[in-house]
Amino acid sequence: MLTLQKVSLDLGPNTIVSDVDLQVAPGESVCLVGPSGCGKTSLLRMASGVLDATSGQVSNQFTTTAAVFQEPRLLPWRRLLDNIALGLKARGVPRRDRLTQAKELADQVGLSDYDEHFPHELSGGMQQRVALARALAVGADFLLLDEPFSALDVGLRSEAQDLVERLVVDQGIATLMVTHDLTEALRLAHRIIVVSGSPGTVVFEHPVTTPYRERSHAWLYEEAGHLLRQPVVSESFLFHPDSEVA
Repeated sequence: MLTLQKVSLDLGPNTIVSDVDLQVAPGESVCLVGPSGCGKTSLLRMASGVLDATSGQVSNQFTTTAAVFQEPRLLPWRRLLDNIALGLKARGVPRRDRLTQAKELADQVGLSDYDEHFPHELSGGMQQRVALARALAVGADFLLLDEPFSALDVGLRSEAQDLVERLVVDQGIATLMVTHDLTEALRLAHRIIVVSGSPGTVVFEHPVTTPYRERSHAWLYEEAGHLLRQPVVSESFLFHPDSEVA
């Protein structure tokens, strides 16, 4: 489990987040939503251990944590399978074994015909699939997703969401995801946490209990509308052009 208790973060003279409580249970998908500058990515960085909280406690008891960012961050001089296997190489897994595992993951993410391709030969959506496969390759039981689909067009974003649901949610891997898209959060989360303000604080929390197979487009828009009727949520979204309802 990941637990943040009364966590605050100061960077120089600025307080980025203040007094945040947050938990992610094994197999749970949690989405952080809210405007830019409210500290969502900082919360992810503290969860990963990259940033230390100024006060409060951060406890990450998951065995292996991996991250997928807005940019795929692939090595341009490495072919697809070598990029997927990067973490396995760092662990000293023999080349034959790590490429076998990478091939299996490439097949799972729909890239079975692109083993010898370099990143520049792949579309943006394909590159994000490689980044997700790379995270899964190390056997992560906890994934940090920092707006991984925001640079994709509508069609590619939908495909990437399908992939996360199939490979991550259905496999029971815990996730903590940052997104500006409320419908994306509703599609992928067991629980949505709205962060807002400066410094950022948790202003609203919403459990999503509808089964994934029943989260149709009509349901997503209806549920998003319901959430936006909550004053604290509408204030976080409607007055910030970077936040999206759809």
